[in-house]
Amino acid sequence: MKTTAASVLAALSATTFTAVHAVPVVDEAYPYTGPAVPVGDWVDPSINGNGKGFPRLVEAPAVQPKHKNPTNNVNVISLAFLPKGINIHYQTPFGLGEAPKIKYGTDPKKLHQTAYGYSHTYDRTPPCSAVAAVTQCSQFFHEVQLHDLLPSTKYYYKITAANGTTESDVLSFTTSRPAGTPGEFSLAVLNDMGYTNAGGTFKHLTKAVDDGAVFAWHGGDLSYADDWYSGILPCADDWPVCYNGTSTELPGGGPIPDEYKTPLPAGEIPNQGGPQGGDMSVLYESNWDLWQQWLLNVTTKVPYMTVVGNHEAACAEFDGPGNPLTALLNSNQTNSTAAKTALTYYSCPPSQRNFTAYQHRFYGPGKETGGVGNFWYSFDYGLAHFITLDGETDFAYSPEWPFVRDLKGNETHPKANETYITDGGPFGRIDGGNYKDNKAYEQYQWLKADLEKVDRSLTPWVFVMSHRPMYSSAFSSYMTNVKNAFQELLLEHGVDAYLSGHIHWYERLFPLTADGKVLQSAIVNNNTYYTSPGQSMTHIVNGMAGNIESHSTLSANQKIQNITALLDQTHFGFSKMTVFNETAVKWEFIRGDDGSIGDYLWLLKKESDTTPPDDTCE
Repeated sequence: MKTTAASVLAALSATTFTAVHAVPVVDEAYPYTGPAVPVGDWVDPSINGNGKGFPRLVEAPAVQPKHKNPTNNVNVISLAFLPKGINIHYQTPFGLGEAPKIKYGTDPKKLHQTAYGYSHTYDRTPPCSAVAAVTQCSQFFHEVQLHDLLPSTKYYYKITAANGTTESDVLSFTTSRPAGTPGEFSLAVLNDMGYTNAGGTFKHLTKAVDDGAVFAWHGGDLSYADDWYSGILPCADDWPVCYNGTSTELPGGGPIPDEYKTPLPAGEIPNQGGPQGGDMSVLYESNWDLWQQWLLNVTTKVPYMTVVGNHEAACAEFDGPGNPLTALLNSNQTNSTAAKTALTYYSCPPSQRNFTAYQHRFYGPGKETGGVGNFWYSFDYGLAHFITLDGETDFAYSPEWPFVRDLKGNETHPKANETYITDGGPFGRIDGGNYKDNKAYEQYQWLKADLEKVDRSLTPWVFVMSHRPMYSSAFSSYMTNVKNAFQELLLEHGVDAYLSGHIHWYERLFPLTADGKVLQSAIVNNNTYYTSPGQSMTHIVNGMAGNIESHSTLSANQKIQNITALLDQTHFGFSKMTVFNETAVKWEFIRGDDGSIGDYLWLLKKESDTTPPDDTCE
C-alpha cells in the first residue's frame, strides 16, 4: 500500500497529472510497538506450544519428506487457471537456492518437458526459522507456469527437489475447456470458509471435486487467519458466539458441534473463539499455513480460484470487551485491558498488513487477463465467462480504503491515530486521484473493458463474484457502495448472476432490477428464473461454508424482505453450479451436515423457451 505511494495518492487532489499507479507495499512511517510475535493465548504465548493452553493442530504437508528431520519441504501446492495453461503454486519454509522447476507431460511415466518459474517471499511473523516443525510453515512462495497446453487434457507433473526439499509424487491436473466448447460441467462455489464449523463443508467439497467438479471458486474470507486472537476476547452480550466447553452458545439454532464440547484448557476464559482458540491456531501466520495444508485434497486436484475478502486485509478487524487486543498490539501488554479501542494500521506487525499474506499465498491470473494479481481477473471455461472482482478496495467508498481517505486538512500522510487497522490498497490506478469517482478506478475500467470483450456466441453465460453482496434482507451501508461501483456495468452487459458471501448464511434472492425491485416477469416459479439481460440479475449470498464466527442471523428488528426467495441461517455448506448448455444452468446448495440439497435454482435463457434438462430436485 503506501510508503511513498501513499504520499503521492494523498496529494493527488492537488496535482495536475492524470494517473498514478499505487504500488501495493506496506507503510512503516510509524513503529510497530506490539510483541515480536503476537499470540492469542495468555496461558501459552509461545510460538511452538508448551502443552498448555489451546491445542496446536498439525496438518500433513503436500509432500511427505523422505528424511526424518528435513531442513526444507514443499508444504502447500495449489493450481490456478491461465489462458491456455496452468499456474502451479507451491510453498516452502525456506528458499530453494535456484529457480523452481517442474517436470511435466501427458504420460505419467514420461515427464520429458521442463518449466522454470520464480519465487517470492515476505518477512512473515514469526519467520519459519522460529517454527520448530519444518512441515508446518511456509515463507517462500513459488510460481511455475505451464503455457500452450492442450485443452481439456490431463497432464502429469512433479515438483523437483531443491535445497533440502523432497521431490513430489507425480500429480495431475486437467486443462480448461476453450471458450465456446459445448458440454456440461460443474464447479464448486464457496465463501467464508475457515476450519472451525467447516468440516462438513470440506468433506462434501472434496467429494464434489472427486466426482468431477472442474474447479473451485472461493469468494473471499479464506482461512480466517485474522481470528487468531478470538480466544482472548471475553464473551459479549452483543456477539452471539461464546465458547466455554460446557454450555457453548452459537447463533443459527442448529446443534452445537461436538468439538465445542471440548473442555476449556485450564486457565482459559469463556471466549469468542472455539476449540483451537483461533480458527485453527492462536498465531496469524499459522492459521494460514494449517488451513492451506488442510485444503490440499482440493487444491492439488483442481484450480482453486480465489476472491479477496475482508478477513484477508490485516491481522485483525476489531477489539473485544476491555480491549485486550489494543493492550497487546499497541503496548505489548499481555492479559491486560485498555481504556478504549485504539487499533490503527500500525497496530499489526508490518508483515500482517495490507493483504500481504493473501497476495503471496494464492495466484490469480490478473496479469494474464489485464487485471491485477488475485484481486481482479477473469477466465473462460466452456460456455461460461467468470469474473472475479475486489469488493474490499479499489472503488469509491470501499469498505477497506487507502490513506487518502484518512487525511485531514492539508496532510499528505495521515497520523497514526487517523488510520484504521484494515486500511489497504489501492492495488490499481486512480486517475487524477479522484477517489470518490468509481470511473477513475483501474478496476472499474478493467471491468468495463472485460465485459465489452465477451463474445456471447462463445460464452453465453457470464458470472461475477466479489466478496460483498449488493442486496440482502440484512441491509448494510457497504451494499450501496458495492452496487454503485459495479451494478450498472453488470446490468448493461447482461451478466446472468452476481455471487457473493460475507454474510454467514445462504440467501437466494429473486431477480433484481437496477432499483432493487423484483422483476416478476423473470420468475417462472420459486426455483426457476429466466435471465433478463439489461433488466435484472440473480443475486446469491453464499457465505455459509463455516468458520469460527459461525452463522449470521437476522437481528430482532430485521425481517426477511420480499427480495429474498430463500434464507437459511442454520446450515453450513457450499454451492455447486452446473452449466448444462447454452440455455440452462443449475445452482445447488449442498449442505455440509449430510450432503443433501438445501436449495436449488434453474437459470434459463428466456428466448430459448428451454425446459430444465433434469428436475429431480423438485
